[in-house]
Amino acid sequence: MTDFTATRAAFQIPEGLVYLDGNSLGPLPKAAPDRLQRMMTDEWGQSLIGGWNDHGWMAMPRALGDRIGRLIGAEAGHTVLGDTLSIKVFQALAAAIRMRPDRRVILSDTGNFPSDLYMAEGLVGLLGDGYALKTVAPEEVEGAIDEHVAAILITEVDYRTGRRHDMARLTRAAHDAGALAIWDLAHSAGALPVRVADEGADFAVGCTYKFLNSGPGGPAFIYVAPRHAEVAEPALAGWLGHQKPFAFDLHYAPGAGIERMRVGTPPVLQMAALEAALDIWDTVDMDALRARALDLGDRFIAGVEAACPDLVLATPRAHVRRGSQVSFRHREAYAVMQALIARGVVGDFRAPDILRFGITPLYIGEAEIDAAVDTLAAILRDGAWDRPEYRTRKAVT
Repeated sequence: MTDFTATRAAFQIPEGLVYLDGNSLGPLPKAAPDRLQRMMTDEWGQSLIGGWNDHGWMAMPRALGDRIGRLIGAEAGHTVLGDTLSIKVFQALAAAIRMRPDRRVILSDTGNFPSDLYMAEGLVGLLGDGYALKTVAPEEVEGAIDEHVAAILITEVDYRTGRRHDMARLTRAAHDAGALAIWDLAHSAGALPVRVADEGADFAVGCTYKFLNSGPGGPAFIYVAPRHAEVAEPALAGWLGHQKPFAFDLHYAPGAGIERMRVGTPPVLQMAALEAALDIWDTVDMDALRARALDLGDRFIAGVEAACPDLVLATPRAHVRRGSQVSFRHREAYAVMQALIARGVVGDFRAPDILRFGITPLYIGEAEIDAAVDTLAAILRDGAWDRPEYRTRKAVT
């Protein structure tokens, strides 16, 4: 069993703050500053460039990739860390398209995170020659998979509503039609049990700064199924994906397996922070985490619906269809969220009308859920959100 009292003590949460925004940026692991300090002073400071060899910096993307791989149900040796999520989406898409040269369609859904769609739009624009991105409503994806689709690009958990796709079912449908399945796990990794190997995913990508707590701008990861490891060709052929990067060959030769999905120099400082976070994750049983998150989510939904009749639930009630966040709709959602934040309850707003709350049991319990409900109810009851300063949009919402 996971000791949630111990995991709570491992994070730095400001006194009196109810932090329900770990699905946007996870809080600081208390061990991270010391880990970063050691990396900077003992490793970078003393070893300088020797740190790449002496302290294993070059091996960190694979080593940390395997630790993330445990959380997403991946086979050892098939997950690697580095670059940004958008880059990893592009790599997976480009590789999948090359593997299905007789097909021209990338299929996604209108609930997908816009950046994923931008990457797909950019790729089909470069390819020309009849390539297209097709988007349908989330519930229509399965029926839209046909003989023209090269790959489906699906985010497992909708970033706005928390709606969860059925990975096994959609992957099976894609394979039955001869297509490949690419899964974005940005709101899944560290939030709920994921089983990319068991459920047949061809590629999976995700970020580490949300539920995995690597800090702002933390690196992304990519998983490639073993059956594709030696044939997937990344369009972004970076020097660290070369089979002999320090031979400085002028022509690209892909590295072995997942190594070919490396692109640029790994962000060692950010990976040091992630390393500290994963020390916590190594103590977590994902099934226990999931059960706890669902209990807390149910408690939050029941409390809000009882106390805040003006809010409309946007998140599915059924556990099997829900990620680890709860979202409500309100016509003045932005102002309501700013008023909440001002009173020490931090969630976030997603256009056009979503109040979004991350349910993260590693450091959130019943007391925080109840405090959030009480504060939200008071703000709506008193109209405290209806002030000019709460309506002024900030750069990050």
